[in-house]
Amino acid sequence: MPTRLLLLADTHVPKRARRLPAAVGRMASEVDLIVHAGDWVDAAVLDDLSTRRPVLGVWGNNDGEDLRARLPEVARAELDGVRLAVVHETGPATGREKRMDAAFPDTDLLVFGHSHIPWDTLSPAGLRLLNPGSPTDRRRQPECTVMTLTLAGGRVCDVQLHAVPRE
Repeated sequence: MPTRLLLLADTHVPKRARRLPAAVGRMASEVDLIVHAGDWVDAAVLDDLSTRRPVLGVWGNNDGEDLRARLPEVARAELDGVRLAVVHETGPATGREKRMDAAFPDTDLLVFGHSHIPWDTLSPAGLRLLNPGSPTDRRRQPECTVMTLTLAGGRVCDVQLHAVPRE
């Protein structure tokens, strides 16, 4: 059976929004797994999402000791034949694919955050790199965003970037 994922990062609740947008809650209820690439800021976001679906997440640079005690810096899972890793920070955009090939040699899909800039590339070694942006803080982007995708038969399929309405 394929596995449907919701990718989130940089939620920054309550600094950038009082709560997650309702659209994120609806999408969370429609997937098999929520992947969060850090900068939750408030552990209540982790608690809320965990009541909806299983969560694979990491802490980010804006997360305090409470989240760091509950989450790893790097998370890994193998789902439907896809070796997935999650990390908050990958460094500058220039040279990212080659650096991540070296840092994650046994990985098929790397989900990351930090920049609030959506990203979807394939490295020279075939590593898929995805950054869903932020559902609460668009920074210099035209809109707030999240991603969904499906894992099936060892492949990453149907990657979609979704605009999240501001509340």
